[in-house]
Amino acid sequence: MAKGKGPMIPGNMNNMMKQIQKMQKDMTEAQEKLETENFEATAGGGAIKAIVNGKKELVSIELKPEIVDPDDIEMLQDLIIVAVNEALKTADEKMNNTMSKYTNGMSMPGLF
Repeated sequence: MAKGKGPMIPGNMNNMMKQIQKMQKDMTEAQEKLETENFEATAGGGAIKAIVNGKKELVSIELKPEIVDPDDIEMLQDLIIVAVNEALKTADEKMNNTMSKYTNGMSMPGLF
């Protein structure tokens, strides 16, 4: 082994560790930002609107009076489920798209 090559490895490792730490910090900041965002979806032609946050918590549900039919509660329940699930799907997609910027091309089982 030639002299001088040994010290380069720790330097490269140190640089790589700094890059990983920066990436982890950036990922954490992006995730925290997304958790404060709201995502909405509608159902029934806009008669029902569900809003969830990035933590996947339902924060609001709005029903237009005309959608409330006491003789058809099942339809109302189904539309609420559709709206909430669509809002959650939107939040998931945004989270996955944002996080993939940091993990794209990386294969580190157990880490991501």
